[in-house]
Amino acid sequence: TIGEGTFGKVKLGTHVATGERVAVKILEKARIVTQADAERVTREIRILRSLRRSPHVVQLFEIMETPEAIFMVMEYASGGELFDYIVENGKISESEACKFIRQIISGVCSLHMRNVVHRDLKPENLLLDKNHNIIIADLGLSNFFHPGEPLQTACGSPCYAPPEMVAGLPYDPPKCDVWSVGVVLYAMVCGQLPFEDHHTPSLYKKILEGVFKVPNEFKTSREVRRLIFRMLTPNPNERPSFEELRRTDLFLRG
Repeated sequence: TIGEGTFGKVKLGTHVATGERVAVKILEKARIVTQADAERVTREIRILRSLRRSPHVVQLFEIMETPEAIFMVMEYASGGELFDYIVENGKISESEACKFIRQIISGVCSLHMRNVVHRDLKPENLLLDKNHNIIIADLGLSNFFHPGEPLQTACGSPCYAPPEMVAGLPYDPPKCDVWSVGVVLYAMVCGQLPFEDHHTPSLYKKILEGVFKVPNEFKTSREVRRLIFRMLTPNPNERPSFEELRRTDLFLRG
């Protein structure tokens, strides 16, 4: 077993035809209880099918079904979670963090081009392959959206959620992912989160105010610091789009 999800385990397998290692996500039907659960599973499969051959997004190879379970045969990321990599290293060098962010932006752009928003981007859901490249995984909270039309459902992890979602307001789906990637960038270069508090209401207050510091001891460049502050702007209309981020000098150089 290499992981555990809401509806079952993720096991390591071997693709008989190619000999490649694969991750097999086992969804136990006994755990898919409500209509909402069933819709979530169906939606995740639909989304993964629509994202075939997208760069830096986990690939779904095959679906198999028995009376007891659904088996999703997926790409295996042997490098583990970005979260563990950050913890092991304390923090990540700026050049490597920029490489990872460039790959995350590329992957999220391919999601958004297909009108899919992730809504749960965090280091635990960003995997590393054998070549140390990013694979965006766990699309269980993803959804389809229509450009210009807001979504309403609050979901994801509070520490990575944007202020508009925390406030329970309708939110622009792509700008919600921009905020989360900004938190990931901060976590990589600082080794901690910009907004932390064990007391959830206090955490939400910090996020809503959008007040945080990039401590000087982390010696981040002016460019990276500026980028973090732009991505973590409380007003979603003032946040850069992913297309703007793609054209940032910091990433064009890589």
